[in-house]
Parts: sequence; structure tokens; C-alpha cells
Amino acid sequence: MKYIITTLGCKVNQYETQAMETLLCQRGHHPVAEGEIADAVIINTCAVTAESGRKSRQAVRHLAAAHPGAAVIVCGCWSQISPEEAKEIGADVVFGSGEKHALVDAVEQAVSEKQEALCVDDPFKRMQFEELPAGAVAGRTRAMLKIEDGCLNFCTYCVIPFSRGRVRSLPAEAAARQARQLQEEGYRELVITGIEIASYGKDLPGEPGLADCVEAIAAAAPEMRLRLGSLEPTVITEDFARRLAATGRVCPHFHLSLQSGCDKTLKNMNRKYDTARFYECIEILSRYFPGCAFTADLITGFPGETLEDQAETLAFIRKCGFADMHIFPYSVRPGTKAEKMPGQVTKGEKARRAHEAQAVAEEMHRTYLEGCVGKEIQVLFETCQGSTWFGHGENYCTVRTEGEELRGQLRTVRITGVSGEMLEGKLI
Repeated sequence: MKYIITTLGCKVNQYETQAMETLLCQRGHHPVAEGEIADAVIINTCAVTAESGRKSRQAVRHLAAAHPGAAVIVCGCWSQISPEEAKEIGADVVFGSGEKHALVDAVEQAVSEKQEALCVDDPFKRMQFEELPAGAVAGRTRAMLKIEDGCLNFCTYCVIPFSRGRVRSLPAEAAARQARQLQEEGYRELVITGIEIASYGKDLPGEPGLADCVEAIAAAAPEMRLRLGSLEPTVITEDFARRLAATGRVCPHFHLSLQSGCDKTLKNMNRKYDTARFYECIEILSRYFPGCAFTADLITGFPGETLEDQAETLAFIRKCGFADMHIFPYSVRPGTKAEKMPGQVTKGEKARRAHEAQAVAEEMHRTYLEGCVGKEIQVLFETCQGSTWFGHGENYCTVRTEGEELRGQLRTVRITGVSGEMLEGKLI
């Protein structure tokens, strides 16, 4: 069987897609070659915003048209919430955000027996973490390991708790085992990911925390550097930062889930912190990881946000000095509390505020890159063009340098300049 998979959304979706590919390949199936018609098209969807849902529907229609006769399989967060709609637009097999092993069975049956399926469960009844094969698409030097699923934060703009269910965690010993295997396979960086990894362990006996899992992984795979996925400020304490730094393996790059720099807006979002607590997290991590890079997400134009609130947010992100940011105009998601909130901001004004925030983010990004000049950083090299090699620095910036065969090597590079969005340097 020849298949094609497309993925929308977050790193967890990317992880689950590579896991499905691994399972398919283990059964003797192959990705479709360019120009060929697939036997099965699989769309791993996203529902984090209304726009994500629109793009998911668009992807289903596009792939179905591009591969006539192929079985159309839809899974992920959007189909978890809107299974009947997925069926209506042409999906033969509809799964939600779980049961990836069963999904692979359904793909085979859809191709060989033309068997349709609608298999979407109640995510809040999921009690066990579904362990999937960790890894990455062939040829990559960085792997992902999902250690947690689910979220019970219930932010007012978000449907993810309703698509992913309760917190479920991979036991630390299982995470360590998978990390050790990935190291043996030659990976040099491991991205530790999940829907809300700050809540890791709340469902496990004794309620171990994220730091416990990271320590176990670091001990099992001492030759890999570790990069953490998005962190909620609630998990960052003095003890947490001290323990991470003591492993000597955690990259000095932290993606913190901000969403707004205005306390009133954070409260309306039902976030579990204020700006003072958020900035305390930056100070704590900076003490244990001097010079580390901070990145963040930001939503502009949330219901009730005024121009004064926007100005407060811009002042706060400048204070934080982010190395990079992901900025989104607020997208109304049907079924959320924010959909019904008063003070909805017009689409044009949301976009204007996003543009205004992006200008500040770009200024900070440039300042951060220029501040790297003269420093020495560890770079994991991945690709090349002739004798020019490209890789990710420990700070997550792209770095290029001249050299011989460097693929998969972790090398120290002295940064000599900035070229567009990249750092340039020389091997030490």
C-alpha cells in the first residue's frame, strides 16, 4: 500500500504522524513517490482555532481530489470534535485524537476491503497514555518523544481539553527506555513534547513531576541534548530550574506559554498566572541558564482587550526581551466561553494589533541575533548545500558554517555575524 500523510498543528501532531508512519512502514507500506497516486491519504487535523478547522477541511478536500480512488482517512483534534462533518466532506475513515494503533488497522481495511469506519470516543474516558514509537522522519538528527497527553486547564479560548481529554503521562522509566533507544539509533537531540507537559505525572502514582521525567531521560541518554516543548509558567520553580540545569543536557531555550502581557486579559483567558509570575519564571530560568533564549506565543485582540491593554502587552514583551515569538490574531472557536464574551474585537483591528506586536517581536529577534555575535554555542548540524552546513543551535537559532561532513555532529561554533534570519559562525 502506498500512502501520503499531511499534518496540521502542533509538535504533538507531528510526533503522532511520524509514529503512524513508523507503524505503517513496519507493516510493509510505503510513502507515495512524487507523481504517484496514493492508495490512502491520511490527514492529521488541528482544531486549536477556527482557522485550523478551516485548513483541516481544505486539506481533506485537496488530497481527496489529488488522489482519486484513494481511501480518505481523517484523524486528529478537528475530527475528534467534528466527526460527522469530516464524514460529510468525503472521509472514508474518521478517527479522533487517540487510538493510533487501531487507526493503522482501519487504514489497511479501508484500502483492502473498502471498509469505512467512524471511531471517535469520549476523550474524558481515556485513562491510559497510548505509547507510540518515538523517532523522526528518516534522515533527521533530532527526534521527538511525547511524554504527556491531555489538558485540564480549560482556557476560555481553547477546545483542546474537549479533543484530548484528561492528563495522561508516559511513566518515566518508559520515557527513559525510548530515549535510550533513540540515542542508539543515532539521534543527538530529543524534543520532549506533549499537549501540556507542565502537568506531567499528575495521573501517575506518587505524582512525579516533569523534572523527574527529564532527569530519567538525561540519565538514560547522556549523549543527547534535550529540548523542552512549550512550558506553562506554573511548573517553573527554583527547584525545577536547578534540577534541569544539573542534568547538563537541557538546551538553554525555553518556549513559555504567554498569550497576553496584560493581567486583565490573562484573567479573562482563565490563565493560571499573571505577568509578575511570568516574569519571575524568566528570572529563575535565567539564573540557572545564563543567556538562555526565551520564545513565546501571543494572542492579540482577545474579547474585551482595549488599546490600553494592547499597549500594556507590548510594554511587557519588550521587558521580557524574547528571542522570537509566535503571534496570532484571536480566532473565535465555536463552543468556547470566549465565543460568547462581550467586547469582541473586529477582524481588521485584531490583525492591526497582531502586526503591531509582530513589529516589536521582529525588533527583539534582531536584537537577540546580534547579541549572539562573538559567543560560542553548540550546534547540531543537519543539512548542507555544497560545503555550507546548517544546523540548530542550542538556543534554537539556525546557524550556518563552512566545513566537511558534519551531519549529525554536535560542534561548538563561534558566531561571527547575522545573515537574515540566520547566525553565521566558524567551527571551533
